[in-house]
Amino acid sequence: MRLITEVAAAAGIHEEHLELYGKYKSKLSPSLWEELKDKPDGKLVLVTAVNPTPAGEGKTLTTIGLSQAMNLAGVHTVAALREPSLGPCLGMKGGATGGGKSQIVPAEEINLHFTGDIHAVTSAHNLLSALIDNHIFQGNLLDLDPQRIVWKRVMDMNDRSLRHIVTGLGDGNGTVREAGFMITTASEIMAVLCLCENLQDLKSRLGRMLIGFTYAGEPVTAGDLGAVEAMAVLLKEAVKPNLVQTLEGTPVIIHGGPFANIAHGCSSVIGTRYALKLGEVVLTEAGFGADLGAEKFMDIKCRQAGLAPSAAVLVVTVKSLKYNGGVSKDDLGVPNQNALLSGMVNMERHIANLRKFGVPVLVALNHFAGDAPAEIDAVLEACARLDVPAAVSDVWAEGGAGGLEVAEALKKLLAEEKAGGFAPLYRDELSIADKIETIVTEVYRGAGVAYTPAARRSLAVIEKLGLGHLQVCMAKTPYSFSDQPKQLGAPAGFTVGVRDITLSLGAGFAVVITGNIVTMPGLPAKPAAASLYLDEDGVIHGLE
Repeated sequence: MRLITEVAAAAGIHEEHLELYGKYKSKLSPSLWEELKDKPDGKLVLVTAVNPTPAGEGKTLTTIGLSQAMNLAGVHTVAALREPSLGPCLGMKGGATGGGKSQIVPAEEINLHFTGDIHAVTSAHNLLSALIDNHIFQGNLLDLDPQRIVWKRVMDMNDRSLRHIVTGLGDGNGTVREAGFMITTASEIMAVLCLCENLQDLKSRLGRMLIGFTYAGEPVTAGDLGAVEAMAVLLKEAVKPNLVQTLEGTPVIIHGGPFANIAHGCSSVIGTRYALKLGEVVLTEAGFGADLGAEKFMDIKCRQAGLAPSAAVLVVTVKSLKYNGGVSKDDLGVPNQNALLSGMVNMERHIANLRKFGVPVLVALNHFAGDAPAEIDAVLEACARLDVPAAVSDVWAEGGAGGLEVAEALKKLLAEEKAGGFAPLYRDELSIADKIETIVTEVYRGAGVAYTPAARRSLAVIEKLGLGHLQVCMAKTPYSFSDQPKQLGAPAGFTVGVRDITLSLGAGFAVVITGNIVTMPGLPAKPAAASLYLDEDGVIHGLE
C-alpha cells in the first residue's frame, strides 16, 4: 500500500484537507469541497449487475478492477463505493472489498470497523430510541402513543432473535411495548447520511424523521423531540467521506452503506460529489441486481441529488446465467449451453430496464477460470444481437490489465454519449400507489400489486398527510424480479404482495415492504464468523 497522503497527492488533494486515520485511511475535510466546488464534474458511471446468485457476480470486484483499468487506459478515474457492514461480513456474504488483484485496501480494516461511520450511525439511531422511551417515561408531553411508535433500535449485526422484542419489562423500566431491531444499514439515519448534501442538510433531514404518532393520529418527528443536535454531534465525523486506495493505487472514496434490498443501496451523495470533482470518470455501484440497486440509484439518489449518469455497466457471469437457466449451485462449473441460453433472459431484461432510464449500457462479462470458451462466446453473441457492447473482464486474476477490454469499450461509449438522455422512471406528482405500480409493471414485469390491510392503512395515512410526492424505495428479495426468491430467470405476470409501507421522511421516500423481506437478517448455518481467526502476529485470516 502507498501512504494515503501519496494517493491523495496523486488525485490532486493537498495534505491540509486530509484527516488521517493512520497511514492508509483518511477522511476528507469540508475544506476540500471549498477548493473543489467550482471545478467541472467528471462523468458518472453506474456499475450494476444481474440478479445475485450463489456463485457471486463480482460487482464490487468489477468496479475496482475497471477503475484500475481506466487509469491504465489514460482516463483519470476515481471509484465511489459503499462501506461494508459487519452483519454480512460475519454472516453469509463475507467481506466486500473485491478480491484477487482488484481489491481496496486495507481490506480487513475497511470490512470491520473502518473509520467508525457505521458505529456512529448505530449510536445516533439508538440515542433517538432511548430519547423516545425516556420522553414517554418522563411525562409524555408530546402525547406519543406507545403503540404507534415506528422507530426501532438497530445494531450492525445479523441477529434474527431481535426482530421482535418487548421493552419496558420490570418495575420502573418504562412503558411495556412491542419493539424490535433492524440492522444498522437499514436505519433511516444511514439513508439520510447518504442522501444529504452537507451537515446542515443532514440536520434538516434528521429533524424530519418520523418517530411515531400521537393518540390523536398526528405525526411526531425527531425534531419535535428535540433530538437533532445530539444526533448531529454523534454524526459529526461520519458525514465526512473516507479516502482509501486499490491495490494499484487508484483513489477510492468509501462512504455510507445502506442495504439495497431494504434501503436505497447507494454510497453517499457527498462522496460522489467529491469524486466527480476529482476524476474524469467516476465509477460507483448500487447494491444487488439492477432491478433493486440501479432502479433506486436512478429514481432516488440521482433524482434527489440532481445527478445524471453517463452510462451503466451491467456485470454478468456465465455461472449467473446458467443458474437463472435452472442449473443448481453445485453444477455451475459444468458447461451447459442450453441452460446458459435459457438464463440469458435475465440479462436481457436488465439491459432493457436500464435503457428505460435513457442510459447507454455496457455488459462486463466477469470471467471465471472454469468458463468454457463456447459459453463466453455465446454471451458475447447474445449482446451483439441486442446491440449492446460487451467485453470480457479478468480483473480478479490480472488487476487493471485484465479490464482493459472493458475500459476501452467504456471509453467508446462515453465518447458517444448524447446529452440529456437520462430521466427517472416515474414522475414526482404520481401517487405512491401509482409509483409502486410503475416499478412493478415496468421494471419487475409483474401484472399488479396486492396490498394487505396494513399496507392499505399506510397508504391512507400517506394520502391524509399529503405525502404522495415521496419517492418509493422497494424492499424486495434481490434474487428474483418478483417478490419470490425462487422465481428465477425473467418471470412475468405475477402479483407483488405489499405487506406494509413505512415512511422515511428524512430520506424522502416511502419504504414498500414486499414478500417475506426482513429488516434484520439472520445468520446462516455456518456463519463467515466461524472461519475468522487471529494469528500470533495479530494478522486476521478468513475475512473474504
